Amino acid sequence: MTLASSLDASRTSSLLSRYQQLLEISMQLNSTLDLASLLRKIISAAKDLTNTEAASIMLLDPASGELRFEIASNINPHEMEKIVVPMEGSIAGWIVTHGEPRVIEDVSKEPGWSRRVDDTIEFHTRNLLGVPMRTHTKVIGCLQAVNKLEGATFEEDDITTLTVLASQAAIAIENARLFQQSDFIAEMVHELRTPLAALKASTVLLLRPDLPANRSQDIIQTMQNETERLIRLTSEFLDLARLESGRTRLDLTRFDLGDLIRESIDVVLPQAHAKDVSIGVDGNKYTVTADRGKVKQVLLNLLTNAIKYNREHGRITVHLQAVGSGDKPFVQVAVQDTGFGISKEHQKHMFEKFFRVADTAGFTQGTGLGLAIAKHIIEAHGGQITLESEPGVGSTFAITLPVATR
Repeated sequence: MTLASSLDASRTSSLLSRYQQLLEISMQLNSTLDLASLLRKIISAAKDLTNTEAASIMLLDPASGELRFEIASNINPHEMEKIVVPMEGSIAGWIVTHGEPRVIEDVSKEPGWSRRVDDTIEFHTRNLLGVPMRTHTKVIGCLQAVNKLEGATFEEDDITTLTVLASQAAIAIENARLFQQSDFIAEMVHELRTPLAALKASTVLLLRPDLPANRSQDIIQTMQNETERLIRLTSEFLDLARLESGRTRLDLTRFDLGDLIRESIDVVLPQAHAKDVSIGVDGNKYTVTADRGKVKQVLLNLLTNAIKYNREHGRITVHLQAVGSGDKPFVQVAVQDTGFGISKEHQKHMFEKFFRVADTAGFTQGTGLGLAIAKHIIEAHGGQITLESEPGVGSTFAITLPVATR
């Protein structure tokens, strides 16, 4: 066998292996309806199939018409929120606008290349391959593979492979979005039925001519409570829908986390005093880079739950401590209560939508969306939310946030 024929056989074998891998990945994408999991699979596949250092997905924002990073293997989620890619004058914008792939072998020689993203995430881009993400009817974004490994250059096979992956990924993303919308609407309608049924029954009772005068006030109070519940439900439905669809953008600022914790405690103190629950804080001073309003929303949810499910004369302690290492430090905020704790079975479902644990009186309260929303908010910052609980002892919900480094 000649050297040329040997190289051809090796290349053919490599291509067959790549197409087999692409087929397996396509089957995985078609069976995945969780959007976050789907996005992770796509960029992992893009790196593997093109043998590159990093990969990213930028999707069109329907509201603004801008391109935004949806996921990237080399960018933390809270850093992605800072980056808007203009349609005019950017490589990704050209790819989406023209619906064609582009290979840039040396970005330093490309007029449309900007170092702004690299400077933001402290990364060095040498070369890249970008392809449009096309559904049956439109281009929804751009899939990029960055920095070919071992000094290699992008070949036609890389373009073909990534283009096929991007098309399959685009259809899978649209399917996941549609599934989330239909699933969420079904859940929303189910949850709205209870307060609406209570309001209907109340109006029927109020119209009865034989209704005792002292009962009408109770019924009006019930109607007021159910109306407030409907308002909370619809507000939280909208919050969660925006978070799950990626339409919510973080307003990142630097602020003192201790000040925000004390501010949040002041809001819930009347509830704590009514139950004779004390609240304390311990830990060092930390400045974080985060969305202050959304972090306050999470803290209020955790503190309110810690009061609601605590014992009379109980205690809540908010602990702050540094976690992790390296050049991207995080701070952990742990809200510890002395309540009745949560069973192992219930712990598995605490961050699911509409899951509620009965309080000490045996009643389920709230919308069951607070912790699901909190999870989305914290993960959008690149952090985590965790739970540790022991029945009869208490529970600790902990969140992590990025410490401001500059």
